[in-house]
Amino acid sequence: MIAVMLGITPLIASCGAGTASWREPGDAQRDQAPNITITQPADNAADVPTSTEIEYTASDATESSVELFQLPPAAADASAPASAAPSAGASATPSAGQVAVPGTLRADGSSWVAAKQLKYSTRYTAKVTATVKGKKQSKAITFTTMAKPSSTLRVSSVIGDDQVVGVGMPVIIKLGGDVPKDQRAAVQRRLFVTAEPAQEGIWHWFNGHEVHFRPREYWQANTKLSFRAALGGLPLGNDRYGANDITVSAKIGPQLIMAIDNRTKQMTVTENGTVLKTIPVSLGKPSSPSASGHLVIMAKNQEEWFDSSTYGVPADSTDGYRTLVQFTQRLTWDGEYIHAAPWSVGDQGRRNVSHGCTNISGPDAEWLFGITHIGDPVTITHTEEHVTWGNGYTDWDISYAEYAKGSALPPPSQSASASPLPSQS
Repeated sequence: MIAVMLGITPLIASCGAGTASWREPGDAQRDQAPNITITQPADNAADVPTSTEIEYTASDATESSVELFQLPPAAADASAPASAAPSAGASATPSAGQVAVPGTLRADGSSWVAAKQLKYSTRYTAKVTATVKGKKQSKAITFTTMAKPSSTLRVSSVIGDDQVVGVGMPVIIKLGGDVPKDQRAAVQRRLFVTAEPAQEGIWHWFNGHEVHFRPREYWQANTKLSFRAALGGLPLGNDRYGANDITVSAKIGPQLIMAIDNRTKQMTVTENGTVLKTIPVSLGKPSSPSASGHLVIMAKNQEEWFDSSTYGVPADSTDGYRTLVQFTQRLTWDGEYIHAAPWSVGDQGRRNVSHGCTNISGPDAEWLFGITHIGDPVTITHTEEHVTWGNGYTDWDISYAEYAKGSALPPPSQSASASPLPSQS
């Protein structure tokens, strides 16, 4: 599995003088590049998804490049004269009214990917140029994208642009509905991640509408992280399409890790391997034990109302509560947090009295809250039960080999390296 570059760098590959002509549909000279075959889209194809990639072969070529141009409305008329297109040896600069579309080749050279979703109901010309035996050959096709579909699924990211997250934070892409299993590989091929420095990682489908990416080990501290979910216009099955692309640039913070041991009733907080502080804790009492496992901070709030009635225990009952709690940091979906608990300071470091949360003192909670980020790892050990898979961001609670089984694509054979587009992982 290779770590790959996120976001697609705008690129228009230049093409030098060649021996073949670039003509409009129907011109015989379009076939004067015998070494080049454009396999997708087909020439003159209509109703092409706006996520389409340019696939081609260039036999015996030492190098090749792709250019894509959006044609103006007038040129979209099939009656437009062929002379409107560049002739052999012409500059790669688009003619009047044409708009160059940036993009780049995949790392494995299998196709060329536009840097943004193509427009609906629009005509494009793709030109492939290859160097064969020292001479340039060019071949071009035209195609028309589909009209905007009536049924789409919105695409979103848990990580925001410019956000700083912890070393355990997975990249999380959510869709507005379930994607059939037979469509998930196609989705995954359009998910692009870049880490600087490069780090090995892979995608894992938690369910039909949520897919995560994690590296083999925790992210390296201060990693530059960026990713693109290029799903706008992608067929998702059941006559539905991706509603939008998303591109995010973020940063990984320092390696801040919290290790909570029920045997000692202590939390050890380390940053980049150095112990910052040891904090007394009180975990869940025997009737409501805290869950052991490899977790991460999912959300943070300065204060939050905790109400037992949200999980079926009336607030006014013997075991109920409704309390305004300070410096809350969520660990699980079912309500385990690290938070300030001034009412249990006498028990912290000695015995467990909580309803499942990690209780710490007010000053310790405020200090911890001030240095953590969403995605910082929290490891809890030696409690009476283990966290349920998917109850929180449990991406680190299984081995990397097990995690990889949740990918819709087989792991690529390449070793980890930086590359301009993602692998199939």
